[in-house]
Formats: sequence, C-alpha cells, structure tokens
Amino acid sequence: MTSPTTSNDVQLVIGLVSVSDRASGGVYEDKGLPALAEWLAAVLTTPYRIEQRLIPDERAQIEATLIALVDVQRCHLVLTTGGTGPSRRDVTPEATLAVGTKEMPGFGEQMRQISLQFVPTAILSRQSAVIREIDGHAALIMNLPGQPKAIRETLEGLKDADGKQVVGGIFAAVPYCVDLIGGPYIETNPAVCKAFRPKSAQRPITT
Repeated sequence: MTSPTTSNDVQLVIGLVSVSDRASGGVYEDKGLPALAEWLAAVLTTPYRIEQRLIPDERAQIEATLIALVDVQRCHLVLTTGGTGPSRRDVTPEATLAVGTKEMPGFGEQMRQISLQFVPTAILSRQSAVIREIDGHAALIMNLPGQPKAIRETLEGLKDADGKQVVGGIFAAVPYCVDLIGGPYIETNPAVCKAFRPKSAQRPITT
C-alpha cells in the first residue's frame, strides 16, 4: 500500500460524538465524551484539536453531525460512542455507513473480539468504521462502545499483569490508517498504545 503525502504542518483534528437520548436531553451526565478525551490526552503525543458533539439517537442528526465534522471542521479522525446495540433506537452504525465512502470492517471485528474476553453479549454490538472522503479530504470514522471501561479496552487492548499485550487494541492501527488517507502523522505514547507502522512508513520520533 502507498499513502498520499502527509504534512506535519497540518494540525490533527479529532471529532468526538456521544450519541444518547437521555444524556443529550439532560437526564444524566454524559460519560462518553470525557472518557474519550481523557484517553486521547494520555495516548497522543502529537498536538491535536478536539471537536465535541452530544446528540440524541436520531439517524438524520447523526449523519449530519458526522458530515459536518469531516466536511466543515476537517476532522481527520471521528470517534463516536453509543447507539451501537440491537435496540430500535440504536442507529449509529447505519448513520456511519450511510456517510462513508469506504467501509473498514476490521475495526468492528477487533472491537468485538476484545469485548468477548469479558462478556458473551459482545456479539450484540454492531460497531463499524468507515472512511469518508470528499474534495480531497478524508477521515476515519469509528463507532466505539458506550461505556468508559469498554471504550478504553477496545482502543488500548488487553495486557497481562506484566504489561505484555495479550489482545491488540484498535488504536494501534489508527495512525497508519490516517497516513494512508493523507492525514497528519500521528505519534503515540507506547506505554499506553504503541502505534504500528511498517518500517518504510516510520519517521524519526520527535520530541
């Protein structure tokens, strides 16, 4: 695979979207956005800007929010949380697939594999991922679970008591994916999640 030219001069922009009827309606405090922001602060060593949105489980609004984050705010990565189960109001995957120009099924497959280490009901989760490309700009959009613990586990993976990686998290593949679609070069804290790239795609570590 070859990647488009990327530039360190372009700031990384990340969209965070929490999909919840009750949280967006003020019934209870949203926990998805703080959990995502906290994890990103721990893992990313590349400067970045966050765009956050808290919205209800309405497919049209989810689609419009994802489109605006990519097309207008020029996000390179969009992470959603919530709305991925089998209930009637869970429509985040449908909205995500509708705005994507290319499906990336491996991310959802790995998320379910990680969650299955804990609960058999992980097979009910419908997390998905897509690339949205428009006018020369592209972003990776990923659906994550709704619970903070599950968010961290799927992004970071599972480690044993000695810190050895047992199951790989999905975020390890995100920086190289963003490379391939022409986004900024993302560097991570390896103690949290080590980004994987082929040797030919690696750059010297900056400080």
